[in-house]
Parts: sequence; structure tokens; C-alpha cells
Amino acid sequence: MTTTPSVGRKGMTQGMTRRHVLGAALAAGVAAPLVVGAGSAWADVGESGGGGTRLTLPEPTGPYPVGTVPLHLVDRSRPDGIAGPGHFRELMATVWYPARNVERYPVAPWMPDGALKAFLADAGFSAVAGMAPYTSGHVGAPVRRTGRRLPVLVYAHGAHSHQGDHTVMVQELASHGYAVVTVAHQYDTYTEYPDGRVGVPSEDPKAPTYPGDFAADLRFVLDCVEQIAAGRNPDVDGRELPAGLLGSLDPHRMGAFGWSKGGTATACATLADERIRAGLSLDGPMMMNPPLAGDLDRPFMMMSAVFTRDQDPAAAQFWSHLRGWRLNIRAEGAAHVSYGDDEALFPQVAKVLGWNAQQLQNWIGTLDPGQAVRIQQAYPLAFFDAHLRHRHHHEHLLDGPSPAFPAVTFVP
Repeated sequence: MTTTPSVGRKGMTQGMTRRHVLGAALAAGVAAPLVVGAGSAWADVGESGGGGTRLTLPEPTGPYPVGTVPLHLVDRSRPDGIAGPGHFRELMATVWYPARNVERYPVAPWMPDGALKAFLADAGFSAVAGMAPYTSGHVGAPVRRTGRRLPVLVYAHGAHSHQGDHTVMVQELASHGYAVVTVAHQYDTYTEYPDGRVGVPSEDPKAPTYPGDFAADLRFVLDCVEQIAAGRNPDVDGRELPAGLLGSLDPHRMGAFGWSKGGTATACATLADERIRAGLSLDGPMMMNPPLAGDLDRPFMMMSAVFTRDQDPAAAQFWSHLRGWRLNIRAEGAAHVSYGDDEALFPQVAKVLGWNAQQLQNWIGTLDPGQAVRIQQAYPLAFFDAHLRHRHHHEHLLDGPSPAFPAVTFVP
């Protein structure tokens, strides 16, 4: 399967939505016989969705355990025309952070149960719901406090995706001392609210799901970060935050990153908001609405796969507006999903479904999955460490090709 760009309902080149790609990939393999060797870890997986077996995500490599907590946020500056009078833009967000004393705190699921079921049902693959992985994040664990506040990153998912889609990357950054806030962009995601409502992508043409809408969400979340930094709880339900979170975030060291449409939104937000000191796009198509205007003098990095500058004029145009430190890398053999959790999860799914090598490659490309995971753990960390912490201890990973990552090429 080729993830060819398509023009969305709002005339914006987005690439295939996460739901469309997932459904096509699963359809390619769901009819395949279940081929599992005797004694395999997958031998008890059946139609019921796993019989107790779960997919797994790689453990983060940083020195700190990871804590996590959800936030329920409402942006009262943005009325919600779909929900009606008296309603405003409503977001779920999750903060991931370095923690201490995590043993007593439960681990977080990859997605909330209601959102996960809706996500898989839309893809026609509800049978694997019982196999969904857990994360390395411990819900409500106290924050690890040191003499300095935590640098902050905000994350934007792709079209019809969800805020857990890059958990490998998110918890890796948290394990190295970052607070990472993932955002569920209303009307273009699968999410679950505290009262039990499940949000799914909307087909309403009036739904505010442009990259500019995502970017406005990111900027609002930066406002909420500033509230937490000042010791105020932005959660609209007033739920108690983990010990040590209030006052622990550094509003003067904030960055942003996102995948696909979220990468485009990251570029929009970085252009518009000087609080974002460094931005990272994971294969963003860069077709912006509102249109690109002005230059950017702060550091920006592009990790390309399908939306390369030689194939995507919008990406090339955006690159030409970068006046500060800039870097564009590409992993040979990468698919559009290769910088996210699918590289860790789909090789496991392929074993369950008995997919052959070609069926797996149709989804995640030809990049070795193990190297893909290491790339998404190493390069974003090196980038944000260099530009938010002024640390350059990653063996000059950003300076040029590395023998540790032979698939990564530097695009001049």
C-alpha cells in the first residue's frame, strides 16, 4: 500500500488520515490465516482479541521513571459552533514527566478504553482491543523535583489519529527529564472525557480541524503550562494534580512537535508564537491554513518520510522560510507512520495475523523496525536537548550521518 497524498475536504493536502491508512492495512491482513508456531508468545491469541496477551511498547531508555496525568481543558476564548451556545473548545491533554516512587501507581493504557474501542471499530478491527499495550507512565506518580524546572514540549497528533500515537517518543523524552503535554484535538481524534463521553473524528464540514486550529490548541496549552508553572491548576474539573507538578514546569524553555497534520500545526504554531523555542515536524505535509507568512528564526527540524521537499512543494517552501538553525533528515525505507508507535506495534500484530513480509511492509515500510524505534528515541531527544538545554552530548548526532543509524540521511 502506498500512502499517497490526497486533497482533503477542506482543500488541504494532508496525506491519508490515520483511520484510512489503518483500515486499509488491516484489511490487507485480516483475511490471512493465523500462523503461530508452537510455544509462541502469541499462541493464545484468538478471535476474542488476545486471551490475556498484550502488545508491548519498548521501555524508555532515560534514567528516570515516568509519571503521567490527564487534564481536562476548556478554551473559553473559542466558542464551539458545533456543540452550540455556551460551549467552547474542549480538549483532553496528558502530561508526561520524570517521576519518583512510581511503584504504588498504576500504569497508564495506550488509549482510554472507550476511545480505543471507537478507534478500532472504525477500522473494522475490534477483535484486537484486548491486546492494546500499556505504557511506561504511572498515573499520578509524584514529580521528580530537582533544583531546576522541567523543560516542556507540546505534541500534536495527525488527522483522525489520537494523542497516544507517539507514546514511544513521548515517554522517551519524559524519561530524560522533559514534561511532555500531548493534546487530543477536538473533532479530529479519538478521546474520552471525564464524564464518559467518547469523542471521535467529525464529518461536519464546519468542524475546526485545520492545521491552524490545531496550532491554536497548542498555543492554548502553552497558556495552561504557564498556569501550572505559576502554581495554578488549569483542569476545569479541579482534579488534584500529582505532587510536585504545580510550579515544576519551565515556561521559558518550551518546544513543540507533531506528526503529519500535527507536524504542519507545529510549524504554524512555531511561526506564530515565540514561546515555542524549537519545533519538530514528523513528516508534516506543510500545506498551511492560514497560508505561510513570514520567516522563522528559531530552530526547526524536519524528519521526512513521504512528504519530502523534492516531492512536496509546500515542504520545500516552508524550508525556504527557515532563517535560523534548521535540519532535515530522512530515514531510507520509512513510511508515513515510521516515526511513531506503529513501528513497535505492527511487527507484533503481523505475527498474530500471520502476515508475510510484504503485508507488513505495506504498513510500516522497509525501514528495519528496531532501527525505526531507535531513531524516534534518539533524534528528537538530541534536537530538543541541543536547543532547549544547550546540551550536545549525543555524539554529534545532529552534525551528520552516524554509523549507529545507517538509514538516516541528511537532506541538504
